[in-house]
Amino acid sequence: MFYREKYTEICPNFHLYTRVWIPDPDEVWRSAEIIKDYKEGDKSLQLKLEDETLYEYPIDLPGSELPFLRNPDILVGQNDLTALSYLHEPAVLHNLKVRFLESNHIYTYCGIVLVAINPYEQLPIYEQDVIYAYSGQNMGDMDPHIFAVAEEAYKQMARDEKNQSIIVSGESGAGKTVSAKYAMRFFATVGGSASETNIEAKVLASSPIVEAIGNAKTTRNDNSSRFGKYIQIGFDKRYHIIGANMRTYLLEKSRVVFQAEDERNYHIFYQLCASSSLPEFKDLGLTCAEDFFYTSQGGDTSIDGVDDADDFEKTRHAFTLLGVKESHQTTIFRIIAAILHLGNLKIQGERDGEVCSVSSEDEHLSSFCSLLGVEHSQMQHWLCHCKLVTTAETYVKSMSLHQVVNARNALAKHIYAQLFNWIVQHINKALHTTVKQHSFIGVLDIYGFETFEVNSFEQFCINYANEKLQQQFNSHVFKLEQEEYMKEGIPWTLIDFYDNQPCIDLIEAKLGILDLLDEECKVPKGTDQNWAQKLYDRHAASLHFQKPRMSNTSFIVLHFADKVEYQSEGFLEKNRDTVYEEQINILKASKYQMVADLFQEETDAVPASAVQKRTPRINVRSAKPAFKAANKEHRKTVGHQFRNSLQLLMETLNATTPHYVRCIKPNDEKLPFKFDPKRTVQQLRACGVLETIRISAAGFPSRWSYPDFFNRYRVLMNKRDLSKNDKKQICQTLLENLIKDPDKFQFGRTKIFFRAGQVAYLEKLRADKFRAATIMIQKTVRGWLQRARYQRLRRATLALQRYARGHLARRLFQHLRRTRAAIILQKQYRMLRMRRAFLRVRSATLTIQAFARGMFVRRIYHQMLLEHKATILQKYARGWLARARFRRAQAAAVVLQCHWRRLRARRQLQALRIEARSAQHLKKLNIGMENKVVQLQRKVDEQNKENKLLNEQLSMLTSAHSSEVEKLKKELQQYQQTQQGDGKQLLSLQEETERLRMELERAHGEREVLEDSHGKERDLLRKRICDLEEENALLKQEKEELNSRILCQSEGEFARNTVEENMQMKKELEEERSRYQNLVKEYASLEQRYDNLRNEMTIFKQTPGHRRNPSNQSSLESDSNNPSICTSEIGDTEDVIQQVEEIGMEKAAMDMTLFLKLQKRVRELELERKKLQAQLEKKEQESKKSQVIEIKTEVASEHEDFAYNTLKRQELESENKKLKNELNELRKAIADHATQNNSSNDVQDGYNLLLNQLKSANEELEVRKEEVLILRSQIMKAAQQKESGKNMESISPNASWPNSDRHVDQEDAIEAYQGMCETNRLLEAQLQDQRREHEEEMEALRNQMDLMQEELEKQQQAFLQTLQLSPEIQVEFGLQQEITRLTNENLDLKELLEKLEKNEKKLKKQLKIYMKKVQDFEASQTVVPVERRPHERSMQVAVQRKEKDFQGMLEYYKEDEPLLIRNLITDLKPQAVSATVPCLPAYILYMCIRHADYINDDQKVHSLLTSTINGVKKVLKKHQDDFEMTSFWLANTCRLLHCLKQYSGEEGFMTQNTAKQNEHCLKNFDLTEYRQVLGHLSIQIYQQLINIAEGILQPMIVSAVLENESIQGLSSVKPVGYRKYCSKEGDSSYSLDEMIRQLNTFHSIMCDQGLDPEIIQQVFKQLFYMINAITLNNLLLRKDVCSWSTGMQLRFNISQLEEWLRGKNLQQSGAAQTLEPLIQAAQLLQLKKKTSEDAEAICSLCTSLSTQQIVKILNLYTPVNEFEERVTVAFIRNIQKQLQERNDPPQLLLDFKHMFPVLFPFNPSAITMDSIHLPASLNLDFLNKV
Repeated sequence: MFYREKYTEICPNFHLYTRVWIPDPDEVWRSAEIIKDYKEGDKSLQLKLEDETLYEYPIDLPGSELPFLRNPDILVGQNDLTALSYLHEPAVLHNLKVRFLESNHIYTYCGIVLVAINPYEQLPIYEQDVIYAYSGQNMGDMDPHIFAVAEEAYKQMARDEKNQSIIVSGESGAGKTVSAKYAMRFFATVGGSASETNIEAKVLASSPIVEAIGNAKTTRNDNSSRFGKYIQIGFDKRYHIIGANMRTYLLEKSRVVFQAEDERNYHIFYQLCASSSLPEFKDLGLTCAEDFFYTSQGGDTSIDGVDDADDFEKTRHAFTLLGVKESHQTTIFRIIAAILHLGNLKIQGERDGEVCSVSSEDEHLSSFCSLLGVEHSQMQHWLCHCKLVTTAETYVKSMSLHQVVNARNALAKHIYAQLFNWIVQHINKALHTTVKQHSFIGVLDIYGFETFEVNSFEQFCINYANEKLQQQFNSHVFKLEQEEYMKEGIPWTLIDFYDNQPCIDLIEAKLGILDLLDEECKVPKGTDQNWAQKLYDRHAASLHFQKPRMSNTSFIVLHFADKVEYQSEGFLEKNRDTVYEEQINILKASKYQMVADLFQEETDAVPASAVQKRTPRINVRSAKPAFKAANKEHRKTVGHQFRNSLQLLMETLNATTPHYVRCIKPNDEKLPFKFDPKRTVQQLRACGVLETIRISAAGFPSRWSYPDFFNRYRVLMNKRDLSKNDKKQICQTLLENLIKDPDKFQFGRTKIFFRAGQVAYLEKLRADKFRAATIMIQKTVRGWLQRARYQRLRRATLALQRYARGHLARRLFQHLRRTRAAIILQKQYRMLRMRRAFLRVRSATLTIQAFARGMFVRRIYHQMLLEHKATILQKYARGWLARARFRRAQAAAVVLQCHWRRLRARRQLQALRIEARSAQHLKKLNIGMENKVVQLQRKVDEQNKENKLLNEQLSMLTSAHSSEVEKLKKELQQYQQTQQGDGKQLLSLQEETERLRMELERAHGEREVLEDSHGKERDLLRKRICDLEEENALLKQEKEELNSRILCQSEGEFARNTVEENMQMKKELEEERSRYQNLVKEYASLEQRYDNLRNEMTIFKQTPGHRRNPSNQSSLESDSNNPSICTSEIGDTEDVIQQVEEIGMEKAAMDMTLFLKLQKRVRELELERKKLQAQLEKKEQESKKSQVIEIKTEVASEHEDFAYNTLKRQELESENKKLKNELNELRKAIADHATQNNSSNDVQDGYNLLLNQLKSANEELEVRKEEVLILRSQIMKAAQQKESGKNMESISPNASWPNSDRHVDQEDAIEAYQGMCETNRLLEAQLQDQRREHEEEMEALRNQMDLMQEELEKQQQAFLQTLQLSPEIQVEFGLQQEITRLTNENLDLKELLEKLEKNEKKLKKQLKIYMKKVQDFEASQTVVPVERRPHERSMQVAVQRKEKDFQGMLEYYKEDEPLLIRNLITDLKPQAVSATVPCLPAYILYMCIRHADYINDDQKVHSLLTSTINGVKKVLKKHQDDFEMTSFWLANTCRLLHCLKQYSGEEGFMTQNTAKQNEHCLKNFDLTEYRQVLGHLSIQIYQQLINIAEGILQPMIVSAVLENESIQGLSSVKPVGYRKYCSKEGDSSYSLDEMIRQLNTFHSIMCDQGLDPEIIQQVFKQLFYMINAITLNNLLLRKDVCSWSTGMQLRFNISQLEEWLRGKNLQQSGAAQTLEPLIQAAQLLQLKKKTSEDAEAICSLCTSLSTQQIVKILNLYTPVNEFEERVTVAFIRNIQKQLQERNDPPQLLLDFKHMFPVLFPFNPSAITMDSIHLPASLNLDFLNKV
């Protein structure tokens, strides 16, 4: 052991009670205590173990030395192992064990190394708030954590501008992958991308993909990474993530084709099999994983607690997030499925296995070829044959069974490796960026040192990589130690440390192991045995190489961690990695482009240099080059490639600053919080932790800063030394007096360096000093207590004796009296008891006799009954036998009769045949044959028809029967296959049946729950609809009332003209709006058709195989003036289309709700289009008829103009139809092109082309429609004029009237005639409208019937399909149908609700408009005409100037408004108005607003308020870090808001106003909306104020509240480690007084500026919550502050803050209540923690702390002195048991960013506007007092 001699020098004599460590075969090291002083020359040590057994430890044997000394208990459980006084293996192991088992701490520092022990349990220490807690903190200030290492790397990158690396290593199952994942999560959170690319999300999204394709279950780990990876995360100059790059190393390809017992293949295979039932994976031909050879070799194919189907969804989502196209994802899954089918090929051997073949009907071969798109016959041939090339010719040779299996496995491994490399390359492309990289942080997740029973090529490469990493680690640790000593000015002596360069040379040097392996691979007939023999011959003399005694094919390498025996079998094959070229050529010819690209050679691919030129600073390299053909010369072997990639990795690591994370696996059973010392020590030796300890122990491992040393050991100093001011000199004097050997310590510039064991010696002296003082105090106190106790006992004894003697006499008398009475009672009682016993026995005897006699009688009766029944049975049996004999005889007789009758019939038949040949017989038969023939012909035809129908039914039944037979055959085969196994499957099937039954019941239950929830939601929606309808009715009623009021009030001529003009303008507006809506509707319909086309293209893209164009596509034939979609529906459709375009085509297809909504909209629009088309046709017919009538009656002179207009309209309509036809042709062309080309790029181009042409067609269509509208309006006007003129002319003055005798005037007659015509037209129009409405209703009912019929047919078809399915699938299908139905109903209800809400908003807006019109109208009645207003205004101004009293209004000109905003807001400093009324700018602004209201100038009010709000925002943006300016404008904004409320005229705000203040209220304008805007602005200013205050206070909190020593001498510093003293340099500390002074500053600023007291209280409540959250979070993450003294100090500091709150009269603000969790935490640190009563007290006291927080504090609790006791594990378990009923949140830390909602209560001012004075310093001379 390399440290033992150090301790023998320090402590040459082992004294009594000294604790030591001795070796133990089970626990590695065991603690013991010396019970006899050790003297030099003794042959053994007398020890007592922890279990009180005695043990004699020999030290005179060869190799036996003095045992290791144990550290004091005060040093056990340190965060950093280098803080231990005795640095050796047992101390390290014990410290890790205590932290892991007792405190549940999985992280521990060891110098520059973070040791992480896998807990095998999810811990709540990785949430987002924990990341924020570690961000910005020094590494030694917080508890060890992976986030602390990541923060240190991030900080050093920003500070030193040097690239960083985090090296995570450890054996399988130690937690490397998880640690690397959490480190990347930290970088993604802290260094999030500045742009909207979300590159940090993509970095995290790569983890599920990489884990799926590169991780597998092993015996040591359920999620073991079977490859190494190095991820470079790039940062820009502002240290935001801009990209990432991944390199991979040595994928374990052999796992694809072979898995050991209890292991699995890569996760992606099982995920794909678990999701094989999805519709998109039906063509993959996959079933469960147990059916495939490549996934079932390990036995169990599932992992406890892992859902492969759910993980597969996460993998697919990650693919999509990284931009992998849907087609590429499909191809990836096809390749993976093809590998599984390849493993299930049935290879048939012939001629003793020398010749093999694969059946052409093998379904797995067919699936393999179809999935990869290769030729079936070629692959079938070359799987069993190989090509031999000689100089003369080429031979095709059949391979043996063994060769074929190896070739198949090699092909599978190669396909998977190429796919793995392709996915990694695409991940790098997705994470690549064009922004220039400034620096990067690399995370290396690589396999640790491995040694198994059988070690092969993979273990050799892994251990070779660890040798290189260990060498780099040793040199870096040595370099850091040297730099530390040189910086402190300590004399430096060289330390001899282990150098593993000879072992590395043995592996990679010339003629080393790898070199000889490559050379043997080049030999045509090289074997593993020959290569092993060459190793023996070449390296037999090497110190790091050995030959096993019992093997000639193995070799041993002595690595830095352990010696490992490697079996040479398979080394050559794995190093060659040979795949037959013919098989690769077949794959290159695949019809799938991606499959062909996977196997292209390097020369065919794009050169890497071309890509790297565009990627500065990030070198996107693959650790393994692309594949080359097997027969190419100079092909690089796997070992050569790995050596090159490893060399590149070492160059990268050497160019960066490394940070080390060593993951430890505590046990092999994967049990949570179980610690196996043997396994842990083995890994500590292998990962370099003990090497760090050895290097530290060789120098000065313990280091103290001078202030810390002074505070810790001041008790050992003299009063004379303490009186000095130089602490450094005091420390030097003390050490020179206590430690006589000057070599045991050294004085540096800022620290004191100690040899190992010296701190323990000083701790012993300190403890002795405390112990002596304690004994003196105890002696005095105990003496006083004993004297007082003796006096109390003497007085009590005398009193007791007196009372006891009297009591004894009375007790004797009572005893004698009771004895006599007892004898009498016993006599009577015994007599009674004996009589009762006799009666009980007599009664029991009678009862037994009665029951026995009855039993015998019943037995006889039953016997007789049985005999009677037997007789009856015999009777019936004999009768049955007799009848059976009779039936047999009867059947025999019938048989004989049949034979005899058949014989007679044959004879008669022969006679009839002879007779039939005669002519006479034929003539007799021909009589009446013709009629019979005709009848028979008819019957034959009928029979043929029936036969045809029956044949068709028979064929259908036959096909169904055949399919059923085939299905049954397959099931029979499967059943026969399953029957060949053991009987366990029957049990599993029964369990599966039971499970399915349970799932069925659960599904029924869920269905009932869904139906209930749906019913409730439907009722709520109906209720909401009813409420909205009622509200709508009320709004309509109000609208009608307002209209009636407007009409009633418009009595004057001016008012009537105004109303008429308004009505006319409203009518024109409605017409214009209708035209616009028609155009919008037409455009929406075109957009909808485009959306339908895009959905069809998506279907074409997703549907494999034959595709067919839809035949029911129709053009857009709706006219411009026909009614179309309602406005709300147009909005919904446009929103949906916009959502589809924003999300993207592929992602939108995944949104089920959006898809259902679009599908439903398409159906509705299609029906509406048909309806509109029918209406259009009707209207066109009517228009044609009217045109014919008009053309006949037109005047000849105007005929040409009207014909020209008609032709123009027809021309435009034809051109419109032509455009529509072109649009339809374009759609068809795009659809045909999409069906011919599956490429996603071509589809996207087609969509872009379609979209561009669609937009251009829409623009042209809108232009044409406008022309049509104009022409139609002109035609209608002309037709009306002509009709009126024609009617006038038709009534001539000489016309004869029917009633000519009545002398009717001609004008009256004309007027009457016109009235009659008008009436007829109205009646005809009403009749037509009624007829049209009736037809529309009928058509709607027909459409509804058609839809219901179609829906019924679909449901019947679905029901028939469901009946053919299994019950489980029926249930699942039924649930899907029900969910779809409920979703559609919910969508309908949501659409209806949206429509009602939109109508409600529309009506409210109209109501506001009408109310404003009413107010304007009322105001217009009280105002003089417009022409007289300027003159009257000038007169009013003149009058106001004559008034002497100030009315509290300020007048300014419109052009002076910018100057007002600049002087009063933009350029104003708070100091300029500090001596005036608080919130003076707010009062001035209100007086200006009041004057604008007084003159009824709404534009001026609007402009002033808008400029004010914008000016305040501009000032706050400019001074966003100025607390005073922000507080100033918060006060003024709130005051302006209060003024607008106080003087608004509303009664609720005027209750505290004086009569004078009521005169200053606003008269004309309601500024409610501006009050709301000012309220929002106030909230923004308040949040900015809180952020500024938090930014100022946050650096002070931890130092002032938690670390500041307000009570001098209470805290006691403990020894710190490497991380702590490295992070202390340059730290700034704050005291509590400084923080309180800052709080005073905040309070005085807000009070001086007139901020409302309620707001001030809310500000300090928020700040004190932040103080509580940050302090408590820091306490929960720091072990060094969880002690009794810190609790006392913390409680004192909190009392100071509470006293400050009381002094500022803020105790009612709730700020003190926010400190309650911190107060309880301080009390928890001070409470006693031993008994169950203590646990109950803690549970009842700590109500504001969660269970996790209480347990965390107890785990972190650390004694500062030896007299304190640690919290036991049993006590913590007791606390957890008592608190398990609490429903606490799962978060450990408090959210310090949480912000309470702010309230701005109304606070009226007592100041009147006329009492405010304007100071001259504001430069507001342009304001005139009114």
